[in-house]
Amino acid sequence: MSITTDQLRARAADTFWLRLTAAALPLLMIAPAFWNGYPLLQWDTGGYLARWYEGYLVPSRSTVFGLYLHYGESFGFWTNLAVQSLATLWLLQLTLRILGLMQTFRFVAISLCLILSTALPWLASMLLTDIFAGLSVLSLFLMVVGANRISALEKILLFAFTAFAAATHSATLGVLFGLCAAGWMVRPFLGARLPLAGLTQASLTIVAGGLMLVSANYALSGKLAWTPGGYGVAFGRMMQDGIVARYLNDRCPRERYKLCPYRNELPATADEFLWGKSMFNTLGRFDGLNQEMGYIVVHSLADYPAWQAGAALRAMGQQLLHVATGEGTTVWIPHTYGIIERYIPSQVAPMRAARQQHWELGFDAINRLHVPVALISMLGLVGLLARALATRRLDDLTLLAATVTLALLGNAFICGVISGPHDRYGARMVWVATFVVLVALSRRFGDNVKAQ
Repeated sequence: MSITTDQLRARAADTFWLRLTAAALPLLMIAPAFWNGYPLLQWDTGGYLARWYEGYLVPSRSTVFGLYLHYGESFGFWTNLAVQSLATLWLLQLTLRILGLMQTFRFVAISLCLILSTALPWLASMLLTDIFAGLSVLSLFLMVVGANRISALEKILLFAFTAFAAATHSATLGVLFGLCAAGWMVRPFLGARLPLAGLTQASLTIVAGGLMLVSANYALSGKLAWTPGGYGVAFGRMMQDGIVARYLNDRCPRERYKLCPYRNELPATADEFLWGKSMFNTLGRFDGLNQEMGYIVVHSLADYPAWQAGAALRAMGQQLLHVATGEGTTVWIPHTYGIIERYIPSQVAPMRAARQQHWELGFDAINRLHVPVALISMLGLVGLLARALATRRLDDLTLLAATVTLALLGNAFICGVISGPHDRYGARMVWVATFVVLVALSRRFGDNVKAQ
């Protein structure tokens, strides 16, 4: 059948608009920042920014990520957002390519769906480590499963990216470590599906990330140490569950702790204890209480094992359901404002002019879409795995679904058990589940079209 001139023109027009949309994706991926007029800030942003200037270690604030932000200061941090946007799109298209599903229309459609219905563009628009949590799961998967199908340059870039992501946050490193451990355990059963070279390289990114973090800590603080804060955060979660109060009530008559006089006045939440005006400040914060908090954490695990196990399972389950976008990204972030005003005065004017600082940013309407999409996506992952098990189909998409499922469970366990359930911890990872479900749906739709 011959093709008419009008049909050729229509195809050319479709191709033009498709390519134009694809070219616009890097800008659309950080559209929230453009709307805001400045990169989005969060409660924790200031702690990372200050690492270069203050020269000492702060609990849960990676010096590696602090350096990454510091090198974007001269450009108003827009270079950081450019890196985050381009890295996101690169990993999305590379994943599609490894799955054998890379087509421009599919890539554009899936990217637009993620931009419109998930936290992804908000994460990419924010000066925070969270964007690297989900992306690192994809990069680790690509290194392992796609080991024989990517170029040497792509391997180097994936290795560097994953190692950097691991160094930005201990929870991200923990999730990646758990995925590698799971990979080694199942490799005897999957064989060539998990190439030895790829699994080895992926595992070495954990080592490289750890070395990167320790080196940055030493360079900035003169201390050859890991980023502090693990015991303090875990202590806060146990206090929130009532375990700390029980421990102090059982021990204070016989043993002397700094917290004994306050055992009946402990705050209701970990956030209020660690970051509010509590006895934690009175007793010297982490410097004054870290040793005592670590002792209580370790010994309460031994004293109340059943209680601890039950609390951990509840926290993990709750964390899986905490997936709302925007936690901590509000107008009331005085510490971050103070750090920028003190150390980066050139950024005060554009920061203060942003919509976020004028009470124009809210997430209630957004989460009416994002939360259901996230929850349905997790159910979709379960459905994908159940169908694969029923049909005994173990293809690359099934491996990706299994990887993301393990990452979500690992993230929920690490964040929920140590820090307590927070929407921020769920939102930064769950968009990957939506991506996998969209890929599966696009493949199913494509297969149906071909069959017709």
